[in-house]
Amino acid sequence: MELALLAVLGLVIVVGVSMLSGRIGVAAPLLLVVLGIGIGYVPGVPPVNLDPEIILLGVLPPLLYSAAVNVPILDLRRNVGPIAGLSVVLVIVSSVAIGALLHLAVPQIPLAAAIALGAVVAPTDAVAATSIGKRLGMPPRLVTILEGESLVNDATSLVLLRTAIAAVAGSFVFWEAVGQFAFAVSVAVVIGLLIGVLTVWLRSKLVNPVYDTIVSFTVPFISFVPTEAVGASGVLAVVITGLYSGHHAAKKFSATSRINERLNWRTVQFILENGVFLVMGLQLHTLVDQVGDSEVTIVHIGLISVGVVAILILCRMIFMIPLVKSLARALPRYEARATGMRRLVSRARTIEVPEEKSERYAAKLQRVERMARRTAADLEHAQTQSFGWRGAFILGWSGMRGVVTLAAAQSIPTTVPYRPQLVLIAFIVATITLLLHGLSLPWVIRRLRPAGPTADERSDELVSLGQDLVEEATTALDGIIERERALAEADPSHRVPSEAVAKRVRASAQNALAPLAFAVAAEQHSGESDAEPSEMEREAFEYLRLARLVLEAQRDALLEERAIGQYSSQALRTAELALDAHESRLTPPQHH
Repeated sequence: MELALLAVLGLVIVVGVSMLSGRIGVAAPLLLVVLGIGIGYVPGVPPVNLDPEIILLGVLPPLLYSAAVNVPILDLRRNVGPIAGLSVVLVIVSSVAIGALLHLAVPQIPLAAAIALGAVVAPTDAVAATSIGKRLGMPPRLVTILEGESLVNDATSLVLLRTAIAAVAGSFVFWEAVGQFAFAVSVAVVIGLLIGVLTVWLRSKLVNPVYDTIVSFTVPFISFVPTEAVGASGVLAVVITGLYSGHHAAKKFSATSRINERLNWRTVQFILENGVFLVMGLQLHTLVDQVGDSEVTIVHIGLISVGVVAILILCRMIFMIPLVKSLARALPRYEARATGMRRLVSRARTIEVPEEKSERYAAKLQRVERMARRTAADLEHAQTQSFGWRGAFILGWSGMRGVVTLAAAQSIPTTVPYRPQLVLIAFIVATITLLLHGLSLPWVIRRLRPAGPTADERSDELVSLGQDLVEEATTALDGIIERERALAEADPSHRVPSEAVAKRVRASAQNALAPLAFAVAAEQHSGESDAEPSEMEREAFEYLRLARLVLEAQRDALLEERAIGQYSSQALRTAELALDAHESRLTPPQHH
């Protein structure tokens, strides 16, 4: 009973603090950590000791899966270089640098144990940074890199931590460690893909949304547990499964399944992310008490923690130099690739083929043209979404630590020398980075104003996409009508849809994108643009406004009928579901 009461109280605190953070403009994780520290020092509050298995097995898999299913493969592919560098190379370099310097500063701490601490504090947590960045207009490419980095660096950190702990026990061999790392990564990718393929296939066959939701909640654990059992990286397997599921959801799942999954996993992600930051603050008092009067005092721990933070910042900032240079060198390669594909398409179009091979050749030509379009789009993205030193500084200053540091620190075995001190250092480092970077990042973004798409450019993109979709709908409808007429000529009993039906379908295709046009109008009037709304935007706004007023009148009438009782509850419920579905179509799409 007491545990249930604490859980409910924790949820209330998380929701309340999150609402407050939106009003005062401070990221919720920062407030939750500070509040947790304050509550932990209130007299009478019992010490908080959280089993690391709860985080590693109960929190990390669903948290990473919920993040992975929402990361577009397209954005990851375009930023695979920066993400790989930050999430693998930088984590290893930071871990070794921290371990070496900590061992030199405090020789009592073995080198392997010091590197284990480096592995614990090396991975970043993008929650606070991206929540601040999205609110202040951080360029989408920076947000993508931060999110991609935080997905992969967790796996690197935990594999490196496992290797360092083995070294503490005296069983470290360099090439054996390299082999174990390669095994952990490769097996995790294979198992993650396999689980992704199987679960996507299974969920595509499920019609009942309740069954689909249950399977969805089990997927991260199905991926994590067997991968860990064979000695590979369960965290990476979960990420791979989530990326595969999110990428194929648009084609394999129904609209209802996708809507339910977005809402369900958004809720899970909100609770777990913010709950962990609250617990992180609550545990600090307990960790301080565990250190006690050891030879490495609280003062020493504080100084070491500040030094570790300085090393982390220095390593990350230095890493931005080769990162920016590599991005600059990549642009000519994109240009050469796009030019080569254009020439290939031009030559392919001039080739004459025998009539019996024309259909097969046309299909090949279509694939080549599609590749050329994708290459051209990649080039345009590299040109328009490039970032220089200002963007690199923001990326370098977004090095908050969070959930993985909390879990990994407490998973250090009790046999490791100076374990309480190492765990406390990790927690203090995470807290300092959250507060230092989190409180100063808004000021940094405002001062540097990194180049990114303006509101006008974003709205133009939405308008162009909407027009493409409407044109495709019209073309598809015309083709369907032509085929129906051809069938009617061959079979007089076949009925061709009337022009009235076709007209309604055309109107439906346009109305389906009305919320998109409303989103454009919202972009234009977000305070960033002085442009007057176009006629299309005015019509979309009027359509949605009137439709909502009419919908409100229908709901009032439905409530009145329910109060009178003339219709059955089944009929009233069916009508309510129909109105709910219509209201969801009138809601502009939003990113969360």
